[in-house]
Amino acid sequence: MAKFEAELPNDLMKQLEALNSGGADEMMDEMLTAAAETVIGGVEINARKAFKNPDTVTGNVFVKPQKRRSGLKMSKVYRIKKDDAKSIKIKFVGYKKGSAKTQRYPKGTPIALIAIAREYGTSRGEKKRPFFRPAFNKSEIENTMRLVQKKYIPED
Repeated sequence: MAKFEAELPNDLMKQLEALNSGGADEMMDEMLTAAAETVIGGVEINARKAFKNPDTVTGNVFVKPQKRRSGLKMSKVYRIKKDDAKSIKIKFVGYKKGSAKTQRYPKGTPIALIAIAREYGTSRGEKKRPFFRPAFNKSEIENTMRLVQKKYIPED
C-alpha cells in the first residue's frame, strides 16, 4: 500500500486556522464591500460624463466632493441560499427631487428609471450612454480585493 506524508509550514497552518475560525467570513465581507466601493466610484465618474449636469438631472444622485451620494446605494453583504455564496448589490434608489408626480409615479420619477434610460437609451430616440456597465473594471476590482486579502493573509 502506498503512503504519502506532507508537512505544511507552521505559519501557513496558522493562517488557514485563523481563516477557518471565522476570519474567512469577515475577510469576504470586507472584500465585497471594497469591490463595491470601487465600482460605485467608477459609476460616479462615468455619470459625470453621461449626464450634462448629474445633480440637476437626477436630483443629487451622484456625489459632490463634500456630499454623499443620495440615489446610488450599496446593499449589505448577504448570503445566497441556493449555493451558499456571498453577494452585494449596487443599486439606484429613491425619486428625483422636484419631478412631476403622475398617476403612474405618485412619488415622482424613480432615479433607477432615469439611470436605465441613460444606460440603454429609450424608444423615443435618446441615445444610450453607458455609465454603469463600464464601471465594472475587472482588474481594478480584483486589485482592490487582493489588497483586503493581504490584510488577512500576508504574503511573505
